Amino acid sequence: MRRRLPLAAQLLALQVGIVLLVLVGAGWLALQVQRDQVRDANEDRVLALARGLGGQESVRDAYASPAPSGELQPLAELVRTSAGAEFVVFTDADGLRYSHPDPAKIGQRVSTDPSVALGGQEYVGTEAGTLGLSLRAKVPVRAADGTVLGQVSVGILERELEAGTVDVLPRLVLWLTGAAVVGVLGAIGVTRLVRRRIHGLEPEEIADLLRAREAMLHGIREGVLAVDNRGRVSLVNDEAMRLLGLTDDPTHRSVQDVLHADELLPLVTGDEEVADQVVLVGERLLVVNSTIARVRGRVVGRLLVLRDRTELFDALRALDGQRTITEALRAQAHEFSNHLHVLSGLMGLGRSEEAVRFIERVGGGTVSGTGAPLADVEDPMLAALLVAKAAVAREKNLQLHLDPASEVLAGVGDDVLTIVAKLVDNAIEASPETGHIEVLLRHRPGGATRVEVRDEGSGVPEHLRERIFDAGVTTKADAAGLGEAHGRGIGLALVSRIVRRRGGTLRVDHVESGGSVFAVLLPDRQPAAARTPARAEP
Repeated sequence: MRRRLPLAAQLLALQVGIVLLVLVGAGWLALQVQRDQVRDANEDRVLALARGLGGQESVRDAYASPAPSGELQPLAELVRTSAGAEFVVFTDADGLRYSHPDPAKIGQRVSTDPSVALGGQEYVGTEAGTLGLSLRAKVPVRAADGTVLGQVSVGILERELEAGTVDVLPRLVLWLTGAAVVGVLGAIGVTRLVRRRIHGLEPEEIADLLRAREAMLHGIREGVLAVDNRGRVSLVNDEAMRLLGLTDDPTHRSVQDVLHADELLPLVTGDEEVADQVVLVGERLLVVNSTIARVRGRVVGRLLVLRDRTELFDALRALDGQRTITEALRAQAHEFSNHLHVLSGLMGLGRSEEAVRFIERVGGGTVSGTGAPLADVEDPMLAALLVAKAAVAREKNLQLHLDPASEVLAGVGDDVLTIVAKLVDNAIEASPETGHIEVLLRHRPGGATRVEVRDEGSGVPEHLRERIFDAGVTTKADAAGLGEAHGRGIGLALVSRIVRRRGGTLRVDHVESGGSVFAVLLPDRQPAAARTPARAEP
């Protein structure tokens, strides 16, 4: 297989060829322009000489003398030698010479046609005479009354005109050589610039990289988004568009316009590389790696690799729910065993009335001994969730109450279950020992769903009230409220995303006696096109 020239050599050869071709063409054109200018200048010169001689009074007087040649020959030679002309020839009205550089030709008829000048007209052109091919001007010589007495012809040989053109050739060649050197140096510079811009790759390598990139982008399961040094998206694959919820190709758009104020934006615009950062994008939990892209040591942009962990997060959440239910069943089994022991003792002592009262006291079917009965919560999933959360609260010496004003019919849906679970978990973590948590739930099909969770904790610090629903912000990680550990500060952010998607409202109020109240209001249905942001009030 014949080896091709490198792209740099091809570019250099092409540019040098173009430069040389242009310079040769420019040189030829310059010579033609110079030749035309020399010819035009000499045409004007010989015509002016002929006119000056034909209009002189002494020339007319010589024509009237008995021997015109004796007077006109010396004049013609004087003008010829002083003006640098090849010949100055006077003729009579019949075309017979009165003067000539070769005196032997005086008295002979001229070798070219004299009819134009003898007819009273001027003539300028190239003709072949006895002295060779020459540029000549012919002007009639008139008497005082206008009668044509003869003609005067002034000429310059063509080879002398060509010599005048050739005289400028050395300077022209010098200038063209200088231009060629500059052009070649410029071509070398352009070649190096192009080679540097394509990182020294050959066309075949660029084509291979393009094919490999397309195969990689559409083949890998991780999302990939690349941003160039100008802050514009230069590359994005299908998985990244799915994870980021993009519908139109964002290539060549500003990353601020693509990611808006999303949690991903600081990872792209920051100076630090990020490894395995958990980010909540919409309602998806993503693990993000942000690296600085370098090509041959030069920084060319940033690269984001996105991995979807939403399903894993949901599975862990479901597992946590199962673990919670298991712990609740264990706690209830323990309590039930204790209750049986008490009943056995009462029955053994014959105190049947006290046993009946004990059964009535512990079998009321409430969440926590005081509060609304679970019969008011018709949705079985929500009732089970409350029972499980109440058991978890009791494990931490907390009381979980259901507000007597609660009324929940069946069919609340997964969004409400997630909201209740996250808000109750948040309240359990925020409440001190022996504290109380109160939950208000109201839901009717076709109407809005209302969820309120109140705790007796320390409340939300004032400096975090504006950001408490942002991903990664938590009161439990550190004094600054920033969740450094992976997965912290996700619960309330997820609640906020769900409320925003449903077009509801979300707020947190500080209770003067201590604690916080998180309130959510969800409409029953929302048109698909509507996306009203959740209103988070401090």
